[in-house]
Amino acid sequence: MTNEFVSIGLTNPKSTSNVGSVMRAAGNYQVDQVLYSGSRYDRAAKMSTDTKKASSSIPLINITSLDVDSLVDAVDEGTKIVCVDLIQGATPLPRFEHPEKALYIFGPEDGTIDQKTVDRADYVVFVPTVGCMNLAASVNVLLYDRLAKSSRAVAGDELIRQSKDVNNNVKVR
Repeated sequence: MTNEFVSIGLTNPKSTSNVGSVMRAAGNYQVDQVLYSGSRYDRAAKMSTDTKKASSSIPLINITSLDVDSLVDAVDEGTKIVCVDLIQGATPLPRFEHPEKALYIFGPEDGTIDQKTVDRADYVVFVPTVGCMNLAASVNVLLYDRLAKSSRAVAGDELIRQSKDVNNNVKVR
C-alpha cells in the first residue's frame, strides 16, 4: 500500500475514554485523521483521555467544522467508505481486503450506524465475536487487521524499534 490515507469516523461518540483510546490506536497504527459527528463528545472533551497525546499530530475533527452533514461527505470521492458494525449481511473482517484510501465508520457506543450511511458505504464489515465489543476495542481490532494484512507487518525489528519505548530493552537471543 503506497498511497494510504486512513480515516476513522466515529458516529456521535459519547465516551471520552473511548475517544481517547481511539486516538491512542490512531497513533499506534498511523491513522491520518479521526472524524466524528454529533455533540456528545464535545460536551465531555475537557476530560481528555488521550494519554499519548495523539491529537497533537493526528487531527480529531468534528465534521460540523467542515460544513458537512455526514461522515461520508467529510472525505474525498476517492476514499472508500467502510462501515464497521454488527450488521447482518456484512463481510467478516478476516475475509476483508482493505482499500488504500479508506474511511472506517463506527457506530456509537449505545447504538448503530444509520441505514442512510450503510446504504452509501462501499463495504460493510464486522468483527466476528459473540456479543459486541466496545468502540475503542473495535477500532483497535480493525486497525490491527489492516496492519497485519499489509507489507508493514513483516518489517520485524524496524517496526519494533519504532514502536517500543525507552523502558523496553529486552531482546530475543
